[in-house]
Amino acid sequence: MAKSQPASGHVAFDDTDARADQMHQAIDQWLTDLADAVDEARASDEFQQWLAVQSRFRDYSHRNTLLITLQCPSATKVAGYRTWQEDFDRHVKEGESAIWIWAPLISQQCPGCGNSPSYHADSDCEYDETPPDEWSEGVVGFKPVPVFDVSQTDGEPLPELETAATGEADGLLSALLAAADELGVTVDVVSNDAWPHGDADGMCRHVDDTPHIQVLEAAPAAVVGTLLHEYAHALLHDSVDTPDREARELEAEAVAYVVGRHFGLEMDGSALYLAAWSGDDADKLLERCERIRETSTIVINGITEQNDPIDHG
Repeated sequence: MAKSQPASGHVAFDDTDARADQMHQAIDQWLTDLADAVDEARASDEFQQWLAVQSRFRDYSHRNTLLITLQCPSATKVAGYRTWQEDFDRHVKEGESAIWIWAPLISQQCPGCGNSPSYHADSDCEYDETPPDEWSEGVVGFKPVPVFDVSQTDGEPLPELETAATGEADGLLSALLAAADELGVTVDVVSNDAWPHGDADGMCRHVDDTPHIQVLEAAPAAVVGTLLHEYAHALLHDSVDTPDREARELEAEAVAYVVGRHFGLEMDGSALYLAAWSGDDADKLLERCERIRETSTIVINGITEQNDPIDHG
């Protein structure tokens, strides 16, 4: 996997009128590096093992995804009670409340009215060309079923991707927190005992048009990486934003990668993170380079303007 900028100090640009062009050129090159690193990450053993487990989770419809989000906004991996037991050797914790979704009812379906045989018999449908046992199967209705998020279970650990930023980041973290007001966000670093968002490391929500960010307390570099990701969500993805979730995650992590790399953090984990979100086309990064570049520049400038508190080494 491609290595990011050494953690000995941030990247400096000449203090001239060409500074903006130099920064844009550097960011564009880093995004190209990141796209290449995503392709390499996707082929790694670590990612393939993780992918094998993820493939055992069902893909939920848009309607069910909304239901899950409304009931459990921090949900990341959702499965039924027995699926957790039989497929993952995990068990739902006592006292956990189920997340309710709609599951399709599959049955022989009348070619005329579309009902199951029992409903067809009680309907006014006159179709009788073939007997019910020769009808093709189809969706004849829906029923509510309970599912649970991984955060509601205990048991054998699921494979995780090592996506956290690393490096020396004490000064950078202080500057990033100090930049919150200038960037128009509020930030809380929350201890593990009080963390309300399951397996997520960060969360950004817009309340009354103001982005509110929470990040899980961890090593300074890891907190910086998460904060950069959530700052990007705050600046790019308000409550009326239209890109799908894959696009939002791609943009946010790309901004985190660029800003982290500018300030000398090791950001190799971004490639694994994006491999999990970008499907088979890492070049989508380049399609969104202008949004990523502009947001990265805003965050970089916001950090730099905090009386330059960062140790440049």
